[in-house]
Amino acid sequence: MRIIAIFLIFTFVFACGEVVAEASPTEAGTLSHEDFTSYSTCNRCHAITTSQWEGSMHYHAFDDPFYKEELKLASEKTNGSLDVFCTRCHIPASVVSGQVPPINNPDISEEAAEGVGCDFCHSVKESSEIGNGGYAVTPSETKYGPFEDSESAFHEAQYSEFYTKSEYCGMCHQITHPTSGVVLDDTYQAWSESPYAEEKVQCQDCHMTPGITEFEANPGRAGSGAPKRDHISVHNFAGANVFVTGILDEDDHKEMAIERLQEAATLEIDIPENAQPGEEVAIKVSITNSGAGHNLPTGLTEARQMWTQVDIKDSQGRKIYNSGNLDINGTIEDSIVYQAIYADASGEPTLKLWEITDVISDNRIAPTSTATEIHNFTIPTDATNPIIVDTKLLYRSAPQHLIDELFEQKEYEVPIVEMESVKGGINGEVESEGTPGFGSVVGLIALLTIYLFRRNM
Repeated sequence: MRIIAIFLIFTFVFACGEVVAEASPTEAGTLSHEDFTSYSTCNRCHAITTSQWEGSMHYHAFDDPFYKEELKLASEKTNGSLDVFCTRCHIPASVVSGQVPPINNPDISEEAAEGVGCDFCHSVKESSEIGNGGYAVTPSETKYGPFEDSESAFHEAQYSEFYTKSEYCGMCHQITHPTSGVVLDDTYQAWSESPYAEEKVQCQDCHMTPGITEFEANPGRAGSGAPKRDHISVHNFAGANVFVTGILDEDDHKEMAIERLQEAATLEIDIPENAQPGEEVAIKVSITNSGAGHNLPTGLTEARQMWTQVDIKDSQGRKIYNSGNLDINGTIEDSIVYQAIYADASGEPTLKLWEITDVISDNRIAPTSTATEIHNFTIPTDATNPIIVDTKLLYRSAPQHLIDELFEQKEYEVPIVEMESVKGGINGEVESEGTPGFGSVVGLIALLTIYLFRRNM
């Protein structure tokens, strides 16, 4: 759920030592939809960029079925008090032009109904607010961007350093509850406190390049007739939403999300080489956030789930120990689940954002940090060697029961992504299918590569 009518001001000392701030946030209903240009017009000169954006979660920010059901329920339960809070980032042009709320307005204009669209984003020059849709948008003939020498026959072009900074993304990827003050999405804040911010590696360096685990330059032209440049930002905005991209048949974006998840973390296991029948054994599992500049998981943190599945069998396939499997209802059994858990006014856990008043727990993994788990079991006296330890790091966008409650029972099955896997053997060797330790090395290389590229720009 997103964004707010009553703005809560965050004060950050940015790691880059700069504050991007002058203008006040644009209030709802102060502009007209006619002030904005439809992306079909932008497509005439920026066909490659718009084709990347189409199908992305920015493109589907308002027609995302999961979001729409949550928004509908939140609106009903709060008598519409959260309508602007949620839609301010999901359909911003409609909010500032006064077409939303109501959230089900059938007469939303083409320009305003584009989710997070081209003209809206490139009409934001600056902002004094981090989070809760604190953008200052000034639609005009001038479009802002990251190049100092851009020219266009259709519109004026002006350089804005803001477009190269994480603070731009932080306008909507940092969310605080409008009444309780609880942080619901800390993506920007987690980045600002991370080594990535210290090295001046921005959100755009990872989410607007072709690379997954490392910065990869994308030579090309920003539009027809534009000069060729060493790097043009891609507009896929690949994140981790395999669920919604799958529902909407956006296969390319779904595959990008899977790739990003599979390069976000490193899984390692520490097991004894040998153990005797009847002996109690301790398995150490380590999960390192080696490829994300924010917490794992991030975003809609009360719903996102990451966990380890540990299956231990003997060589005949007889079960000795397991954790992290799903029961018949899709609930994770006997496992540490990495997520934020929130409380309602009575102190009970809740997945309903409008009810949140406090944080019960938050065990998500910070950038470059490692979480460890210990799994204990006893070697059966009749077990046949080798003992096989099969460990997987798994992720899903939401618990199955939440989706079943929002939609018709079993209408959608939430996909589970295997982020990383490692196998090991006790009393004998077992070939591992994973690459323990690889991700952390790649993460360090990524930081260095991005730093050197930006230094030479």
